[in-house]
Amino acid sequence: MKVVIVGGVAGGATAAARLRRNDEAAQIVMFERTGFVSYANCGLPYYVGGVIADEAELTLQTPESFRERFRVDVRVRHEVLSIDRGAKCVTVRDLATGREFSESYDKLVLSPGARPVRLGLPQPLPERVFTLRTVEDTLRIHDFVTTKKPRTAVLAGGGYIGLELAENLLRQGVSVTLVQRGRQLLTTLDADMAAFVHARLQKAGVRLLFGHAVQGVESGETGVRLCFAGLPAVEADMAVISAGVEPDTALAKDAGLKMGLKGSIAVDDHMRTCDPDIYAVGDAVQVQNGVTGENACIPLAGPANRQGRIAADNICGGDAAYRGSFGSAVVQVFDMTAASTGLNARAAAAAGLDFDRIYLSPADHASYYPGGTLMAMKVLFQKGTYRLLGAQIVGGRGVDKRIDVLATAMQAGLPATALKDLDLAYAPPYSSAKDPVNLVGYLADNLQKGRLRQFFWEEADGLPRDGSVTLLDVRTPGEYARGHIEGFRNIELDALRERLGELPAGKPVYVHCQSGLRSYIACRILMQHGFTCFNLSGGYRQYAAATAQRAAAEAACPCGQDKS
Repeated sequence: MKVVIVGGVAGGATAAARLRRNDEAAQIVMFERTGFVSYANCGLPYYVGGVIADEAELTLQTPESFRERFRVDVRVRHEVLSIDRGAKCVTVRDLATGREFSESYDKLVLSPGARPVRLGLPQPLPERVFTLRTVEDTLRIHDFVTTKKPRTAVLAGGGYIGLELAENLLRQGVSVTLVQRGRQLLTTLDADMAAFVHARLQKAGVRLLFGHAVQGVESGETGVRLCFAGLPAVEADMAVISAGVEPDTALAKDAGLKMGLKGSIAVDDHMRTCDPDIYAVGDAVQVQNGVTGENACIPLAGPANRQGRIAADNICGGDAAYRGSFGSAVVQVFDMTAASTGLNARAAAAAGLDFDRIYLSPADHASYYPGGTLMAMKVLFQKGTYRLLGAQIVGGRGVDKRIDVLATAMQAGLPATALKDLDLAYAPPYSSAKDPVNLVGYLADNLQKGRLRQFFWEEADGLPRDGSVTLLDVRTPGEYARGHIEGFRNIELDALRERLGELPAGKPVYVHCQSGLRSYIACRILMQHGFTCFNLSGGYRQYAAATAQRAAAEAACPCGQDKS
């Protein structure tokens, strides 16, 4: 059996290695149009910043090491130009010599990946304007930064790469302006969670501009001007376009393969295309969203690796199936970590799901052990069933651990209420006896059993101030003085029982504290004294962050611009 693989990196390289482990006799040929067959995409920004100091560390396997260990015929700087499905061969160009030739196959694996969204800009991009997708891209940026010593950079796009690159350029002494078309960065998060990321970037000195779309670029010998709709041109010494990626699927389309969402390659759960002898994996393929079952494009390294393995198993006679992508992802932003899994609120609403949410701000480890930091958590679940739909966490240490537990619970089908029963590891440097994930379960259980009623940060300013309801802040007077929600009176929790007579009987009470814990205790006191009580989910901390972000986004977005 002869297998030809188009494209290396995560999906293609994994497929090649798995094929060899399954079949020692198979002939395996892999074509990669760049000069690197297996490299760490996600590590590229960190080479620019010097965190990864050795260029060789970016390369996981070389063509030589692949040949020696797996006996795979790896040919870099070779571009596959076309597929002849009838003849079962591909036409290939050697980019070093220009020579074109045909290569036959019994089975073909397509792993072309994705390419940066070009935003209608001229190709190739002008000097001083970069994208970051391949090792060659990062080498060009690294060389420019180390030799030209730019003082300023403008980044168009606020996804994972944009944020990581902003941080790493700052490490090299470059002042960064980050421009985003929508009203927030990291669209896998909801805006009320992205607010914490915005604050951290601004604290580090990153200038953020929202609501502006790139319209053009002008580059000269000494600088670059990035032009935006509704915004004066931003001038800098360099620019990086990091506005996301799109499936790179012209080869598959020209071959007549069935296409999917956003121009991706349609595959079944065995990673087969409409041609039974052609498989496709990685960022170029359409998958099922693991929560909704709907078609989706989710370009992440973990899914690409699993898909390459599944395709290889099935080529060798197996019956492996891909169960969908849940979009679990994590990114470092200076000393902060932002992570998500499953659906955010926008996606859940778009899917027509009737959902509820929980906010909380637990510490990453026991409060009595020094060095603890807070994390902001948002968990979505389906009303009635409490089926987990998604989670978002922003904080310091321990964020990755909690998002992975929540992702596992979601994929295992556990309801939010079952999280209270998870037996999770505890020691003071790592967690509390009630882990943050357990706390989500306790909150969900309280909601289900009627011990807790919630209201949310976006509702707080709209509550009546005419005396028809009681608005109560149970933080300390010092906390109240440092900032509070207008119209909320302050009665500290520990004095509440003695001052119940000050609260009008028969009127609903809307209560909050800093994180939601003390106000929950207040609600339990009030409810047992005959009051109807609602607790602000996530507390003043969530309210302050989200309202500050909303105000900044509204001020930055001109009329008529995309505010998504």
